Amino acid sequence: MSPTLILSLIAGYFVVLIIISILTSRKATSESFFIANRNAPWYMVAFAMIGTSLSGVTFISIPGMVASESWSYVAVVAGYTVGYLVIGTILMPLYYRLRLVSIYTYLEQRFGFWSYKTGALFFLISRAVGAAFRLFLVAGVLQLAVFNGLGVPFAVTVSVSIFLIYLYTFRGGLKTILWTDTFQTMAMLVCVAVSIYLMADELNLGFAQVVKTVKESSMSKIYFSDPKDSKFFWKQFASGAFITIVMTGLDQDLMQKNLSCRNLQDAQKNMFWFTIALVGVNILFLSLGVLLYQFAAAKGIVLPTNPATGTVIGDKVFPLLATEHFSLFAGIVFILGIIAVTYASADSALTALTTSFCVDMLDIKQYDEKKQTRVRQYTHFGFSLVLIVIILIFQAINDQSVVTSLFKAAGYTYGPLLGLYSFGIFTSRGLHDKLVLPVCLFTPLLTYFINANSKTWWGYEFGFEILILNGLLTFIGLLAISRPRVAPELNPAA
Repeated sequence: MSPTLILSLIAGYFVVLIIISILTSRKATSESFFIANRNAPWYMVAFAMIGTSLSGVTFISIPGMVASESWSYVAVVAGYTVGYLVIGTILMPLYYRLRLVSIYTYLEQRFGFWSYKTGALFFLISRAVGAAFRLFLVAGVLQLAVFNGLGVPFAVTVSVSIFLIYLYTFRGGLKTILWTDTFQTMAMLVCVAVSIYLMADELNLGFAQVVKTVKESSMSKIYFSDPKDSKFFWKQFASGAFITIVMTGLDQDLMQKNLSCRNLQDAQKNMFWFTIALVGVNILFLSLGVLLYQFAAAKGIVLPTNPATGTVIGDKVFPLLATEHFSLFAGIVFILGIIAVTYASADSALTALTTSFCVDMLDIKQYDEKKQTRVRQYTHFGFSLVLIVIILIFQAINDQSVVTSLFKAAGYTYGPLLGLYSFGIFTSRGLHDKLVLPVCLFTPLLTYFINANSKTWWGYEFGFEILILNGLLTFIGLLAISRPRVAPELNPAA
């Protein structure tokens, strides 16, 4: 594929997004930007959330990891369903009853000022780092496919990518993103389906044979029974449940979409159908991974390996095959698919960061609409710059699978949120509010220390469940600084 062709595809794609932005951002207000005026159809929200939840990490890393991790990720996906059940039955009723714009406002009402700011701060850190990881992955693919050949530095690739996101989101915010993400989710699903179809055709496999090939592959093993193995099924299952609760239910990005529904019943319908769709899409990505390795083996293609370990670099498998060994049409579909899934996640993250900072840190509602618009747009631009800086830092230090990096980072930054909300919902005690931030800063450090030594001490290696440990330590720390206090009006069990 020539750089000119790929650049033309990217340009055409963003022209479509900008047209959607222009049409949907007319007469946009702060309420439109933050919660889409609370009148979004639930089925549209459910479909748009698929692209937001998956991102370029799923698109590239999940298929790439099947050679080393098999289908152990299915346990994580199964855990997701439990997490979404908790969100739909416990968290969403709470958010809708309090009519929140930012979900971290709950912490102020439940505990006080410092708890509120602490929750918002950890979200800002978590989502900024997570969004940067995702964008880093795709910017690297575009760099390899296009910009290296043109002599364009990586920093320019990143800056242009984020500028394009800013361009179509800074006016309409969530009102625009629901439409652009619907378009982008469709583009992503078409890409995966076409990629599987074209590989099956190259390997002379019909649908039944594809299913049989995937099912019988040694890479499709799901259940791992050794508790000390990082792939242990039940450990992965529990991790998936808690990852979902914090990275969706306690995350302004995903919950902002849910809060745009007309009422709680619509939001719960959205969550139910979204869960079913997300499980199916993840199975599709894992199947794609098996076929990628089967295709490479059948064609005698040498896959990129880590010089130090000799293992295949999973994150590079799909991009390499799609851009250098698939047909031109398949390569075009891949580029469009990865752009779609990544920007569906990144545009939503950028809007959520802007929303949380404006509502939680700046108390933007104190201003008139004209000033709100100005402050919101400056903040949106500021976070665009923050993402660029984080991506460049990550480029300098990254030495492992992006999907692993993402979830490990989330284990440390989302853990305090898990502890705070668990303590607020499942106890009736109050907190010494000024001590909350020190506790939430200390527990990730303690978690890191335990994780670094667990293999030596107990022969146990933490995986994604590091999030559970961090949340538990935070809960214990909050219990230590708690005091008797009852707030039944905020307790969903009351």
